[in-house]
Amino acid sequence: MASAPTLPISNPQSESQPPIATPAFRAFLSRLNATVRHGLSQRRPWLELVDRSSFSRPDSLSEAASRIRKNFSFFRVNYLSLLALSLALSLLSHPFSLLVLLSLLAAWIFLYLFRPSDQPVVIAGRTFSDRETLGILVVSTIVVVFLTSVGSVLISALLVGLAVVCAHGAFRMPEDLFLDDQEPANSGFLSFLGGAASSAAAAAAPVVATRV
Repeated sequence: MASAPTLPISNPQSESQPPIATPAFRAFLSRLNATVRHGLSQRRPWLELVDRSSFSRPDSLSEAASRIRKNFSFFRVNYLSLLALSLALSLLSHPFSLLVLLSLLAAWIFLYLFRPSDQPVVIAGRTFSDRETLGILVVSTIVVVFLTSVGSVLISALLVGLAVVCAHGAFRMPEDLFLDDQEPANSGFLSFLGGAASSAAAAAAPVVATRV
């Protein structure tokens, strides 16, 4: 009696790895989500921001500057959220710029930051080294931000957001705000910026270190 043919058994270890270092990428997203949540939890109530009884015209430019400084210390999370909202609305109204920025971000993530070092970039049959890939990404970023309409869209959105923030800070009286002088200057949403940067560095460090 003939024996049954042996079925081929695939080796899971020989299968190709995903294009992204999944554990590092998931750790980055987890840390980024945690820092965003922590930063937004420090914001002040929006009704307090738009209390009409607290608005008055400043008597001088020095008083306006002092009000802006004090109000930013108290409403910094809200102000930075307004800047982010201005950027988001500007990009949504310019879909091409949004698509270009998302493509650039995806290129950095997929081709350099979270790409396994043992998987080189191959385009049209040509293999690019890590330094070549980094150089192409840096040049592409400079071209996109400074030599296309994307840069003007970003700068315009930031200027509009800064104008709104400065106008609110100059006209809102800070006398009714209980500022905590012991609170560190980098707390709140600013700590989110630092936390996000440190999270990105911590998540990408093992990958980048192997390429340097």
